[in-house]
Amino acid sequence: MMEYNFRDIEKKWQAQWKASGAYKVSNDSPKPKFYVLDMFPYPSGVGLHVGHPLGYIASDIYSRFKRLKGFNILHPMGYDAFGLPAEQYAIDHGVHPAVSTDQNINNFRRQLDNIGFCFDWDREFRTSDPAYYKWTQWIFLQLFHSWYNRKTKKAEHIDNLVKAFEKEGNAGYEIPHDKYQIAKTGKRVFSAAEWAAFTEKEQQDILMEYRLAYCGYGEVNWCEALGTVLANDEVVNGVSERGGHPVVKKKLRQWYLRITEYADRLLEGLERIEFSESMKEMQTNWIGKSYGAEVSFNLKGSKELLTVYTTRPDTIFGVDFMVIAPEHDLIESITTPEHKQAVEDYIAYVKSRSERERMAEKKISGVFTGAYALNPFDGREIPVWISEYVLAGYGTGAIMAVPCGDERDHKFAQHFSIPITNIIGSHYDGKEANATKDAKLENSGFLNGMVMRNAMEVVIQKIEEMGIGVRKVNFKMRDAAFSRQRYWGEPFPIVWKNGIAYPMAENELPLELPHVESYKPGPEGEGPLANIAEWTSRDLETNTMPGYAGSSWYFLRYMDPQNATEFCSRKASDYWGQVDLYIGGTEHAVGHLLYSRMWTKALFDLGYIGHDEPYKKLVNQGMIQGSSRFVYRVHGSNKFVSLGLKDQYSTDAIHVDVNIVDGLELDVSAFKKWRTEYENAEFMLEDGKYICGTEVEKMSKRLYNTVNPDDVVNKYGADTFRMYEMFLGPVEQSKPWETKGIEGVHRFLKKLWRQFFDDMKGKVWNEEKATPAELKVLHRTIKKIEEDTERFSFNTGVSAFMVCVNDLIDLKCNKKEILQPLLILLTPYAPHVSEELWHLLGNTGSILDAEFPKFNESYLVESSKEYPISVNGKLRTTIHIAMDAPQDDVERIVLSNEVIQKWMEGKPHKRIIYVKGKMVNVVV
Repeated sequence: MMEYNFRDIEKKWQAQWKASGAYKVSNDSPKPKFYVLDMFPYPSGVGLHVGHPLGYIASDIYSRFKRLKGFNILHPMGYDAFGLPAEQYAIDHGVHPAVSTDQNINNFRRQLDNIGFCFDWDREFRTSDPAYYKWTQWIFLQLFHSWYNRKTKKAEHIDNLVKAFEKEGNAGYEIPHDKYQIAKTGKRVFSAAEWAAFTEKEQQDILMEYRLAYCGYGEVNWCEALGTVLANDEVVNGVSERGGHPVVKKKLRQWYLRITEYADRLLEGLERIEFSESMKEMQTNWIGKSYGAEVSFNLKGSKELLTVYTTRPDTIFGVDFMVIAPEHDLIESITTPEHKQAVEDYIAYVKSRSERERMAEKKISGVFTGAYALNPFDGREIPVWISEYVLAGYGTGAIMAVPCGDERDHKFAQHFSIPITNIIGSHYDGKEANATKDAKLENSGFLNGMVMRNAMEVVIQKIEEMGIGVRKVNFKMRDAAFSRQRYWGEPFPIVWKNGIAYPMAENELPLELPHVESYKPGPEGEGPLANIAEWTSRDLETNTMPGYAGSSWYFLRYMDPQNATEFCSRKASDYWGQVDLYIGGTEHAVGHLLYSRMWTKALFDLGYIGHDEPYKKLVNQGMIQGSSRFVYRVHGSNKFVSLGLKDQYSTDAIHVDVNIVDGLELDVSAFKKWRTEYENAEFMLEDGKYICGTEVEKMSKRLYNTVNPDDVVNKYGADTFRMYEMFLGPVEQSKPWETKGIEGVHRFLKKLWRQFFDDMKGKVWNEEKATPAELKVLHRTIKKIEEDTERFSFNTGVSAFMVCVNDLIDLKCNKKEILQPLLILLTPYAPHVSEELWHLLGNTGSILDAEFPKFNESYLVESSKEYPISVNGKLRTTIHIAMDAPQDDVERIVLSNEVIQKWMEGKPHKRIIYVKGKMVNVVV
């Protein structure tokens, strides 16, 4: 007797694979390379639930598949270990982030090993290890020492720029920040002589405006009551999400990455990589490239100019009001006395809101400044308003509002009773813009009668001739802040002296994060490092890097993780090149993906690597959702009514732990033990059962609908768990988890096992010669599995295995000639049972190193066909006839058939119509 003892089998092979180094990968192999990567996971304290491994299983199957196809596979795993959750846990529980992170990683690793992944653990690292973040700091210094040369369209060393300044000044090298002026001169351009005359501080301030990693001042969310800086998503309606305390904007020193210089290359690169169209659209929209003009309007009774950026300068005659951002520099000087209080009150309100809240706000808000801009073409007075829907960071922080052509402007005008000018050809009627490029403009000054498609170019030429504006390409993307006022992150290798940022020498790296006892912010809202005298006495930067610092380049470190002298050798990066397959969620669509693409391009520009896009192909896995369960408590009591009875009472729906529900039936005894307040609960049942309600929701510990993969693996085995996760549906789609459905996959593996060993008979496999029918089943499966796996259709692949085994059972096939290649096909999906049966068939080497079976189409070519046979045009039966049978044989076979003879009723046939491969009709 040989039963399928899956847990013993899985533990046995996991131990043997580890001992033999089965997944250790060489950087020196004659095989073609293939790099498969999962998005860097953060090891949370709650560990994995069954939704987390979905992408890991998909990447594992594909990695094993490509290995069987003869590739040298890099499939690594590590941990994105810095970040706010660990620091918040330290604050709440008094456990140092290094300790809690280490505990979380140990648990995470244990859970991953339990599922049987083919990671090369020799390449494992965590971003919080000084040996790793030494190189994050090193790359930061390369960015600090670099600028983007718009002429060569690539990053270059800052020394090249200094030499140009010494020789010719900066006339040919525009300062990236288009509003920046040199403090000493009030100008943006300087000569070589002026550069030489600048002090070191003045020179460094100018160079900071060019560096790819640069320092400036930015607003943060400061909560006095909590004594900390909060992220945007920690602020709700002007108060802290935790505790509801007031939050105000505060300007602090921040580091930034000049990703805006790479905007065009980031757009162009999307054409050369395999991302989904929706992902490309998200990145394209985030970058937000637009074409238009900057136009300056005179202000009535003022010497100031109000400059706006517009993508539709041709609508300038339809401007009915201006809107400026609440942070705009002109507000104080243009606001009239009678509107001063209202403006101050409104600005105070906006300061309490995050940018995310402002962008999502549907309610219209704003305030009139009392100022008027003058239309440069017809002299009309245009009221200037302030509203939170205009952001200071986009364009000039001011827009010209055309309510007859824009829905948001139209609603704003209606809300504040601002008169609307109608322009035929660009009229907004409150439902949709009916503008057409061929419409002729009216009420548009010198544009009257002009076709709209030509008007934009005419207006731009006109404003440039008048000296009131310029043609402009704009980007919505901003240089995101690259610093956090937190402790648990990479320290910046920067020393401040007399207001100048000096980079540390590379041989001083890593600058290690010091141990702290308190995580309170510094006295002015700086990070906790500002409280450490030893740190501040050295004039070190007190901010730390954000979570995405280490994850912007981690894929490169996997190529050469033990290298102590380089972040990654050029030989290793040239060998592995781009990540061939990257699997992860869409939540990283813009942040991580854009910045890792930018870092790659910068390292490519500087000659450290030979490719300028990190990921060749990206697959976004969907979510495995939770199937929540509800019990229904009679309002104001401790009585619970079953689902079918709830409408007879006033009830409250309460989430219940799915792990104490079998399908929909509640384990009443377990429920009473689950929470102390339910130990005396009463139940009203249906047919002796308590039936729960159900709803598909996000899988979350808070909703009690998480399922621990450890429990599933212990009950059904890792192979069953892996295949069931894939069987749930297409990997890119979201789908609910239902533990009860796993039984079908488990039964399949038991069926497979019985093809080799019967519980009672023992060994049943044999070495007999396979029949054509059996070979047909095998090669149909080879073709299907190869195609489905190659296109990531793992759910249909699992179905194909089930069909194959059922067909072999019907054929009573237990032949090694068929079963052995089937095991190789199954190895990526269910490696443990495949390895066990492989050895029980008498093989000595590992199935991991077997060759993927070759598909032979000849086994699928039909040698006969089931023909429909009719008598006088009416179908009477079907007969299998050889495809190459001559017509005489076909007629003989048909006429001798008993069913056909019956319907011929003894009459002679007049003729037989035979269409080869189609049908036979007997005419009597």
